[in-house]
Amino acid sequence: MNHSVPSPEAHGYLKRLNLEQRAAAESIEGPLLILAGAGTGKTRVLTTRFAHLLLTGKARPHQILAVTFTNKAAREMKDRIETLVGHTVDGLWLGTFHAICVRMLRRHAALVGLSNQFTILDTDDQIRLIKQVMEPAGIDVKRWAPAAMLGVIQRWKDRALTPTSITPAEDTDFAQGKARDIYLAYQERLRSLDACDFGDLILHVYEILRLHPEVLKLYHHLFRYIMVDEYQDTNTTQYLWLRLLSQRPDEDANIACVGDDDQSIYSWRGAEIENILRFERDFPKAKIIRLEQNYRSTQEILSAASGLIAHNHDRLGKTLRPGTDDRRGEKVTILAAPDSDGEAHLITARIETLHHEGHDYAQMAILVRASFQTRAFEDRMLAKNIPYRIIGGIRFYERAEIRDALAYARLLARPGDDLAFERIANTPRRGIGATAMQKIHAAARAQHCPLMVAALAEDGPRLLTRKGQEALTALSDTLAQGREKLNGEGHVVALEAVLEEAGYLQMWRDDKSIEAPGKLDNIKELLRAMAEFPSLDAFLEHIALVMDADAVQGDDKVNVMTLHGAKGLEFDTVFLPGWEEGIFPSQRSLDEGGERSLEEERRLAYVGLTRARARAIICHAARRRIYANWQDSIPSRFVGEIPEEWRNEINPYGGLRVQETPFPRPASHWPILARRDRGKASMSPPMEEFEAGHRVFHQKYGYGIIMVVNGETLSVAFEKAGDKAVHASYVDLISS
Repeated sequence: MNHSVPSPEAHGYLKRLNLEQRAAAESIEGPLLILAGAGTGKTRVLTTRFAHLLLTGKARPHQILAVTFTNKAAREMKDRIETLVGHTVDGLWLGTFHAICVRMLRRHAALVGLSNQFTILDTDDQIRLIKQVMEPAGIDVKRWAPAAMLGVIQRWKDRALTPTSITPAEDTDFAQGKARDIYLAYQERLRSLDACDFGDLILHVYEILRLHPEVLKLYHHLFRYIMVDEYQDTNTTQYLWLRLLSQRPDEDANIACVGDDDQSIYSWRGAEIENILRFERDFPKAKIIRLEQNYRSTQEILSAASGLIAHNHDRLGKTLRPGTDDRRGEKVTILAAPDSDGEAHLITARIETLHHEGHDYAQMAILVRASFQTRAFEDRMLAKNIPYRIIGGIRFYERAEIRDALAYARLLARPGDDLAFERIANTPRRGIGATAMQKIHAAARAQHCPLMVAALAEDGPRLLTRKGQEALTALSDTLAQGREKLNGEGHVVALEAVLEEAGYLQMWRDDKSIEAPGKLDNIKELLRAMAEFPSLDAFLEHIALVMDADAVQGDDKVNVMTLHGAKGLEFDTVFLPGWEEGIFPSQRSLDEGGERSLEEERRLAYVGLTRARARAIICHAARRRIYANWQDSIPSRFVGEIPEEWRNEINPYGGLRVQETPFPRPASHWPILARRDRGKASMSPPMEEFEAGHRVFHQKYGYGIIMVVNGETLSVAFEKAGDKAVHASYVDLISS
């Protein structure tokens, strides 16, 4: 039951806002864009504005449409609104895009060929259904993964494209050019099942509003006010849906969008930054209010972040400032590490120091650009007994692709490891299903031998199909060849060769899902980690100890997560490792999206900095190990874009300073990691360590033996490339 008397909280509710926030809360007529910088209190503004509409009698609860991106945000808004007005508010149209559209679609389902009892399929059901559509179309689902096909369809739905509206320019070569036909068949199959997927929820409602004016008129009459949270994250379909609902004939649109163009970091999920950038063109009478008073971070952090993001061209522009005058603190620290291992040592040492000074682990966070970066920090924190948690993901060694690669490594070291064999016997698929595995188990028990030996035994009943037998024989041969490489070329080369020849790496290369490149990066990081150990056995022993480590009890743990996962969170201390060209900004992103992707990478850096309340510590390494050899790297351009007066560079090892000169525009010919002149800051061993007879490794020529040392020039007999003269800075010594 509603009451007309506001709660005590409501009295003076506008006085608790700063001038910018109050202006936004009181601007209730006409289109409004609230540019809310990080930590400027956007949720308070949204909820106060909603309550203001109710308390002033401008609208009833059901006349306000309020859209969020997460259920958590919707619940928080509802709780705050009810606290302000002093009672339960019924009849709200407040929720996520999907929740609101489900409610609308139930009312009008017949207009898109569904009943109002339609089923919403989860991801597993969607994959099964798309597979049922792909196989009759003659599509090889091993090469063209059903999950990847769903990704293609979802991107079309995010752009408001139905099967019949896809033009040749918007089509794709995926699935042998049959993707559009599969999309059409998939949608027909969904309708026959009286079902839809999550992408349909918004697309169907948009199509209903677009094609049925009488329905659109109904909602124009119902919704007097529209409010949207995180507007910069909307995709094309969400944008078009909102525009239809808000642009009423002969009336100004009463739509208020809250967002921050500087925090638009989800283009890979379909978000279109152009939606917020063109707000004034969509709504010519729009009012723009900037929330620039930050109540989270110090002046130093805000000035550093503002200086960095100012290098972006596609932005509406604002400058954050502290909400209180006394929010001063440390400059942003720039730590230069000699290498990627040193980076982990420096950061964990800082964590220990802060903890000894009384700072909680839970108020510290390590924010990485890519998930493979967490491995070094996990290892180091386990060694130092520092409790940590992985947020928004799983621990490095618990990832499926890492467990698969480790199973191959275990079989390489121990042919009789049945658990490892079970895990990878059919990964990638070799025609060895559950029934075949049961037969192999029975034969192994009868013969008292390992599973692989039983499966390949020439005497006795045939356990596998011809295809399975040939595939398993090939795997056995690959492992045998890998064991020969163990002694000659080392365990890193051996495992990489096995993963390649067994088809495991190719399986992920063929996978077109958005997660696949990251999984390949994780496997590369695993191989890199192996190079730190003298043998495969030593590495596997280390892994066993890591996997067996007891979970630390309690909630006081260092937070480890990706920069994308950190949006919306805040910590006293934030560590930002890997700020090097090729890692951050990501070379893959630059190659795929050029200048547009560079600006999104910079926004991601801005998000990372503004997570910090008191201190932000950026780290870059002079070199990183790629497989068994080192590659030099240069600091990220983002480091140099932070104004010098707001950064404090600490370089205890000497070497390269932050690059101040402009970088070239993104180009696909850049190497994976940008290089620098090794003569300027070489991390190679001192010359006196090079002697005739020492074994070395060269990135181009491979392994070899030093024959003659002549100053800084080495004459090396390489195993495959023959005799070469090379500069000492281009080889690594191999311990005997």
